[in-house]
Amino acid sequence: MHRIFTTSFASVYPLYVTKVEKKGRAKAELDAVIEWLTGFDAATLQHHLDAGATFEDFFAAAELNPHVSLITGVVCGVRVEEVEDPLMQKIRYLDKLVDELARGKALEKVLRTPTERTNP
Repeated sequence: MHRIFTTSFASVYPLYVTKVEKKGRAKAELDAVIEWLTGFDAATLQHHLDAGATFEDFFAAAELNPHVSLITGVVCGVRVEEVEDPLMQKIRYLDKLVDELARGKALEKVLRTPTERTNP
């Protein structure tokens, strides 16, 4: 079992907040990313933070977005779509989304919002 699995999400969340805020993004945008990925609204997210839920417990309670397979690319030198351990993959998905937000990518693109295509 990887050490991150038993790390409390509450201990890492402030690092995510700092990362995005240093790049001019808002905590509310980070929370929107977490809600998109996990289905947790603000109250549920706060509950997990207050309870000191581990990453394992945090993601066990989550209902991942059905478009999660659209998250692709490299984080920490690893392609997220090729991570074999399901829990580690969920953690890497979150890391990838936070990275994209911090890099200035539009929130709609980070959230993999389908764009409407009109036929000419």
